[in-house]
Amino acid sequence: MTTRGKKYQETAKLVDRTVAYQPREAIELAKKAAFASFDETVELHLKMGVDPRSADQQVRGTALLPNGLGKKVRVLVFAQGEAARSADEAGADYVGSDELVKKITDGWLDFDVSIATPDMMGKVGKLGKILGRKGLMPNPKSGTVVAADDLPRAIDEARKGRVEFRLDRTSIIHVPIGKLSFDEAKLLENLTALVEAVIKAKPSGAKGQYIKSAFLSTTMGPGIKLDLKSILALPVGSL
Repeated sequence: MTTRGKKYQETAKLVDRTVAYQPREAIELAKKAAFASFDETVELHLKMGVDPRSADQQVRGTALLPNGLGKKVRVLVFAQGEAARSADEAGADYVGSDELVKKITDGWLDFDVSIATPDMMGKVGKLGKILGRKGLMPNPKSGTVVAADDLPRAIDEARKGRVEFRLDRTSIIHVPIGKLSFDEAKLLENLTALVEAVIKAKPSGAKGQYIKSAFLSTTMGPGIKLDLKSILALPVGSL
């Protein structure tokens, strides 16, 4: 069993584990409890009431965070011909076809998002085991397989703060919603946009309570339980 450091133990005392905090209170508390020397990432963790083993209960989708993630997002695009020129003009960091497939096969993974045009998926499919493990595989459901004329929009959204979420094997969704240096209003807007996207992604096979619990945390800080009703009842922009 891992023993937490003294700084963590001290900051953890600020959090009452018997209380479900309002979103604004939780963010304020996360800021107070921060102790790392770097700008920590703020993360949302949702315990879902679905079975990850059932095909009709998978939860997966994307959310466009209105205030981004607070970091430069490196975008790679698998495309050729006119589509490649379009991606390059739209500001993609890396654009290519066979040469990128080979480079990734050889172990290169210095990018944050990969996008592909449909005609490239035959080649990109060979990278499934490599990119799938890292959550980098282009997929129509996550909006990362797009038509050539839609590349500028997809690249722009990826840069602005488009995040992918998916259910893990323990029925939990873990997603970053920004940096601790963001002001409270920006973090609240991002949090709400994400929860709204998760609700919209509710699968047909979901029964009973869809979202069972929600916690907010920072990279190094303690988990803070959120009042679920207050999140689910508020539309984007109203927090």
